[in-house]
Amino acid sequence: MREQRVILKTPRLTFVMWEEGDAVLVQRLHSTMATTRYLSGNVPWSLDKAEQRLRGWFEEQARDGTSKYKLLAEDGSFVGRAGISKFRNEQFELGYSLLEEAWGKGLATEAASALADWFFERQFASGFIAFTHPENIASQRVLRKIGMRERAPILIDGVLDTAFELTAEMRPAKL
Repeated sequence: MREQRVILKTPRLTFVMWEEGDAVLVQRLHSTMATTRYLSGNVPWSLDKAEQRLRGWFEEQARDGTSKYKLLAEDGSFVGRAGISKFRNEQFELGYSLLEEAWGKGLATEAASALADWFFERQFASGFIAFTHPENIASQRVLRKIGMRERAPILIDGVLDTAFELTAEMRPAKL
C-alpha cells in the first residue's frame, strides 16, 4: 500500500485524504438500502454519484481545509467516511457513514469524537452542526455521546431532520 496523507488517527481508525479512483469505495459504501436509507435521495449510489461526491470532497479540502475523509481500520481496510465540511456553504457539519460490517463496534462514536477534538484544536470555527433522519436513532445516540445538543429541526429534501450543535464550550472535558 502506498503512503497516504494522514489527517487524523485514533486507536482504531486512520482518517486519510481520498485519492483519485476511490469513487469505487464510496459507491461500495453507499451501495445498499441499509447504508442509504437515511441519506438524501434514499437510494443506493451510482458510480457517477460517488465520483461527484469525491470531486466535491477534493474541492472542500482545497477551499476549507477540511472535508469528509476516507476511514481505514487498523489493518488498513476501508470502513467508511467521516469528516466535517461546510453545509450549504455556511456552517460546518459533521458527517459519517460506515460499511454495514463496521456497525455496532463504537467506530462512529470514536470517529465523531476525534473529529470534534481535531476541529476545535485547529479552530476552524466556534462550533459545528450535525443532522440525522428522525428515525436514525443510532446516529442520534452517537451525537449525544460526543456532547452535541439538539436544536431546532432542519428541513432537508422534504424531511424534517433532527439537528444538533456543538461548540467548544459545550465539549465534555477529556478524562
